[in-house]
Amino acid sequence: MNDRAPAPGGLALVQELVNTLNLESGADALDTEAGRDAFGLGPQDVGAARDLRESLRAACLAHAGHPAHRPVRDLGELLAGGPLLVEVDGATGAASLVPADASALTARVAAAIAEALVAGTWLRLKACEAVTCHWAYYDRSPAGRSRWCDMGVCGARAKMRAYRARKAAPGTSP
Repeated sequence: MNDRAPAPGGLALVQELVNTLNLESGADALDTEAGRDAFGLGPQDVGAARDLRESLRAACLAHAGHPAHRPVRDLGELLAGGPLLVEVDGATGAASLVPADASALTARVAAAIAEALVAGTWLRLKACEAVTCHWAYYDRSPAGRSRWCDMGVCGARAKMRAYRARKAAPGTSP
């Protein structure tokens, strides 16, 4: 829904997954073969992927200071189903967490979140505050206080609603 640059590193996967559902139109990319293929999913995996997506959306909303959009499964419990391994580079000694099963979406998401935690970027992945949107975006603002996925669409709509509410309120000055 926006033209922001994708989230850095593995968070791009999380952002892409959250953004498979357009709340305004109801279109769900996971309903299509191409949408499922993008995440290595079969038709039998869609229910679990949707649970994961909505729990991730709730976490992104929390990062922006908003309550969950609806009741969701606990993200920690979902991610427990995607075990990670510690991989150590023999030449450099550098360590990283990698999915135990690289084909499992939950494990790839867990690895992406672990990477983002280490990098300090996890809390910058947010969901738009517009209730008809909740699109995931990466907040690159210096203060980390961005509110909308796109200032030109969701931000403009919110500001116009606030303006109209002020104009409609009795006893307010222009």
